[in-house]
Formats: sequence, structure tokens, C-alpha cells
Amino acid sequence: MSAASFDTLPEAVRALARADFGQVAARFREAGFTVTLPDRGILSVKAAAPDPARASVLLSVGVHGDETGPIEMVAHALDALSHSPRELAVDLMLCVGSIDAIAVGKRFIDADLNRMFRLQRGDLAATFEAGRADAIIAATRDFFDGSGPRRWHLDLHTAIRASRYPKFAIVPQLIAQQARDALIAWLGLAGIEAVIMNPASAGTYSYWTAEQHGAAASTVELGRIGTLGRNDLSQFTQAAAAIDALLRGETRGEGTPPLVFDTAQSITKLSDAFRMGFGRETENFTPLKKGEVIATDGDTVYTVKHDEEFVVFPNPDVRVGLRAGIMVVRK
Repeated sequence: MSAASFDTLPEAVRALARADFGQVAARFREAGFTVTLPDRGILSVKAAAPDPARASVLLSVGVHGDETGPIEMVAHALDALSHSPRELAVDLMLCVGSIDAIAVGKRFIDADLNRMFRLQRGDLAATFEAGRADAIIAATRDFFDGSGPRRWHLDLHTAIRASRYPKFAIVPQLIAQQARDALIAWLGLAGIEAVIMNPASAGTYSYWTAEQHGAAASTVELGRIGTLGRNDLSQFTQAAAAIDALLRGETRGEGTPPLVFDTAQSITKLSDAFRMGFGRETENFTPLKKGEVIATDGDTVYTVKHDEEFVVFPNPDVRVGLRAGIMVVRK
């Protein structure tokens, strides 16, 4: 986006895209909250007196720098709430992930930030995003340290490819049942059509917070990717309303329960010989029948094991050693 185009964006959107929390932080601070900026692009707003009964909510946007719709949505929601700051009923952390990639309209600078949340990074350790992940991990630890048991993390994304369920979410299987049920119910309120239960980490931010901090966490895909300032914000109406309600302490309502899928298998790119068994235009949740080839990688052949599996996140362009897709089945 050109500088001229950027300057035509609403002030709240420009500020969040640049990770400038100045005005918003001032409004919450003046309302009596404890406000900190633990690192670039990270805002923490907590009640002046610690309250273990108060929920802690982490919202993250821009973990991929080209996924700009959630930035616009959250910018408007946060700006509106900051004008009535005492209505904030939770402790809040907002993280703008890939600030430098957002600035240049790219997905990342060196490597996918949403694969950095792991104890061992291998050849990813020297990348630009590894340092950013370390800063986010430290701020996340400080935010959840000492907080009560009601912990949420919504990592908001938009998908590169079309999907038969345009709005879907990935939920770590390890989340405690009661918290998981509450999260899935909230996702229904937010207009999420499908939920994938994930049994193992792929280095994502949401799996990290679930595993390390006991958060009811989810990677939430809210539709198709778009350009900052030209996103169709109507696709975020339900999600925006649900987030606003959550921040104001309201988590109940009537929503359509999403379909739930289990992960059948994770497809890992083992070498540069990796090839998908279908075209790049394949939509998320495209069904494949038992025995069909999902991908080949030298002598390794990935095939469908169940009567029917659905492909999600197929991406042959990931680095060797990373997940190149997942196959899911109806629960």
C-alpha cells in the first residue's frame, strides 16, 4: 500500500497497523486501568487491583502481515471501547504480530511467524521472526502470570485460499473440556462454521498459549485475505459483535453450533521433492476418498486413510520440515 493510500485509512486502523497504541492506551490509563506496553506492538490493559475472578483475554492480529481484515475489525472495536473504557470487563492483551511485514504488505520477512512458537526451532532460529516470537512469548507469559483460570486467546486470521466453510477455527485438543466447550460455543456466536480439533502443535501461537498457559485458545480464520483498507468488513460483523461482547464480559447468546472435525493426519514436507496430489486452486475442506493420493515426497506417499477426509491448509511452498496441510474427518 502506498503512503498516500495508507493516509486515507481511518485513524484507528492506521494506528493499529503501525502498532501505535498512544491514544487508546491513554484513555484506558485515565480510566484507572494499569496500562503497559511490554514490547513493540503489544498492549496490556489490566484492572488496577488484581482480581482472579476477572477473565484474561488475549487478542492477536497480523501474525501474518498480509492478513489485514482482522486488523481493521479489531481497530474499530478497540477504538469504540476505549471511548467508554470502564465497560472493559476483562484484562486485555492485544498483540500485533508481524508489524514489519504489515508495513510492506508481505506475509512475513524471513519465515512464518506462526511456526515459531516452539521450544526447538532448528534452522528457523536465526530468522527475523524468531526474535519477534521471543518478544511475544515473554509478553504473553507476563500477561497470564498470576491471572485467574478464565483465560482466552483468539488469534485472528484470514485464509489465503477459498474454503467450503469460509469461517473456521483450529482448537487445541488439550484444552480442558469445560473451557473448550465454552470456546466452541463462543465461536458459534462469532459465526464460525467449522472447528478442527488439533492434537499436536505445529508451532502456532494459539497452541502455545493453550499448552503453556492453559488458555482456551484458537486460531480463527474469518474469511478471505484482503488488502488493508479494502477489506469487506461485512464478513466480520458476527465476529466483531462477539469480540465486543466478550470484552464487556458477555459470553452467552444464541449462535449456530459449528461442525466439529478431528485431525486425521498432518502432512509434513520432508524434502524439496514434495508435490501435492491436487491443484493449487483446491479449496479448504475439499473431500477426498479413501486411497486417493494427498501428496508425494520422494519415496513417501501420503494417502487418504478414512472413507472420506477433507484437506485443509494445503501449501506445498512451506519450508522443508514444516506442516504442508492437514486432513480432517467429521467428528
